[in-house]
This record gives sequence, C-alpha cells and structure tokens, in this order.
Amino acid sequence: MKPKIKDVAERAGVSPATVSRVLNNRGYLSEQTRLKVGEAVMELNYIPNDLARSLYTKKTNLIGFVFPSTANAFYGELIALMENICFELGYKVLLCNSSNHPKKEELYVDMLLRNQVDGIISGAHNRGIKDYQRSNLPVVGIDRYLSKSIPVVSSDNYQGGRLATELLVQKSCTSIIHINGPRELETPANKRRDAYEDVLKKAGMPHLTYEILARSSEEQVQLLIKRLFDENPEVDGIFASDDHLAARVLTEAKRRKISVPERLKIIGYDGTESMRTILPELTTIQQPLHAMAQKAVHTLIQEIEGQYNLAGTKEFVFPVKLIEGKTT
Repeated sequence: MKPKIKDVAERAGVSPATVSRVLNNRGYLSEQTRLKVGEAVMELNYIPNDLARSLYTKKTNLIGFVFPSTANAFYGELIALMENICFELGYKVLLCNSSNHPKKEELYVDMLLRNQVDGIISGAHNRGIKDYQRSNLPVVGIDRYLSKSIPVVSSDNYQGGRLATELLVQKSCTSIIHINGPRELETPANKRRDAYEDVLKKAGMPHLTYEILARSSEEQVQLLIKRLFDENPEVDGIFASDDHLAARVLTEAKRRKISVPERLKIIGYDGTESMRTILPELTTIQQPLHAMAQKAVHTLIQEIEGQYNLAGTKEFVFPVKLIEGKTT
C-alpha cells in the first residue's frame, strides 16, 4: 500500500504538519527534525503528492507547451531549449502537438488548465481560443498573435524577408517567387512576405507568393512546388518561408535538372542546427533560437510570479542573421 504523509509522521515521531513543512521547506525546523523526516521518507519510499502540494503552495511548477508539431526542426529545437531552461528553473513541462487543428488545440488547452499548469507557451496557429484569454492564466506566444493582451516573442521577420529578397535581387534574379503560409493567419511571419513585396516594388519588379494551407499534407506541399515550377518556367529565385520548404524546392529543381545556383537561387528561413547539419549548402535566414527561448520562458515566469508589467511591451523581436551557402 502506498505510504501516506501520516505514515511518514508516525515513523519520524512528528506531526503530519511538520512533515509537510520539511517537504515544502517552510518555516524554522531543527536539523534533527529534518534528518528524522528525511530518513522516514527514504525508509518508506514515500513519494510526495504534487497535486496535494499544489493546493497548499498554489503552484504546480508545471508549464504547458502547445505547438503545431515537434517533427518540424524549428519547433523541435526551440521546444528542447525552452524545456531545458524550465527544468533549470524548477519547472516541468507538458507538451501538446496541436497539428494546426483548432479543436485539438482547444482540447489540449482545456486539459492543461484542468492539470492546473502555472502558465502556457504557445506556438500554435489558432487565435481566439477563449481559454488563452483567461485573465488569470499567464501565456506567452511564440511567433503567434494569440490576443492583444498576450506577449509574443519572435525573430525580426521583416528584416529576414528583406535580407533574403535583397540578396536575390543583388544576385541578378529577375523572377523571384515567395512561398509562405496563408495570409489570414495572424502571425509575425507575415512580415517576411511584407518585406519581400516591399523590396520588389522598390526595385520595380513583380512579386508572386504561393500560399501553403495550414494543415497541408506532405503530398499537397509537393504538388504546390511542382505547380510553381510548371506555371513559372522562368523563375530564377525562390525565397521559402522555412528551410524544409527550401529543401523540397531544391529536390524538385534537381529532379527537373535545373542547376542551382547557376539557373535558380534558393533561400530558406530558420537556420536550425539540424538543417544546417543535413543541408549545409542552403542559404538561409537564421533565427536566434537561444535568445527567443530564454525570453519566452523568462517572460512567462515573470507573469507567473506577478512581476510582468502588463502595460509594458507586448512584442519582443530579435534580430536574424543571413547565412549564405551554395544555393545562391
């Protein structure tokens, strides 16, 4: 039978309240008392009930992560970085993959609330889910506008879009196409497209964006890339909104025997360690994942501890870096 706090108290010869104070490190206690309780805990193999403890401390030290997919290198590396930071600060993590599905995301957020998480970091797409906007729930968005009151952390998407497009123009590309997600998503990533269009308008060049739907399958993405090449045989520059898309574009170009970078120049976005290892030749815009992870976690902790200025900055933007490889 699983031992209870009462059993520990009897073994140590103290009251249950004293055991609770030892386990929660609260109030003055003699070293002898601490040792007696510690020995009883080990002898009985007692495991404290975190839920019961949370009722006393008003904290579970649990943080919920809601992201579209951990299979994506950007999300995977960002989540790993944030989880490590949370662990170092004494927090455990519950991870939810929303698959870009509003109902699934809503159910996961509800589950996190029922498990009494102290806060949520979300990189999922769906704005307007009512639970995000509960005034008593600390939330931080990653590259997503969840509501006007929720702080968001992102890279400088406009700077990234400008750097990528300007490089293609400098490389004498005359037919430059952008691939991005749906415009209606309220995300800072739309600024990549804004910059792409602004740079080409300034240069007196036409612009064209192919949109990938939020829940597109791998096959649908591949068909869109094939359609891009079929409909634009003159294309000589492609700016993809992430490195995975850029890799697919590169594969399709090779399949069509289009030489890169001589005939076609390709730029991606993200610059994760895994993609830099797998495809080091790809020119990309690198996001500062370490800085973004630290800011997201520390902002959420500030909210949890009541130290965040709700009237202050709502958007934290970090500079990006152009890494030029062999695809331009």
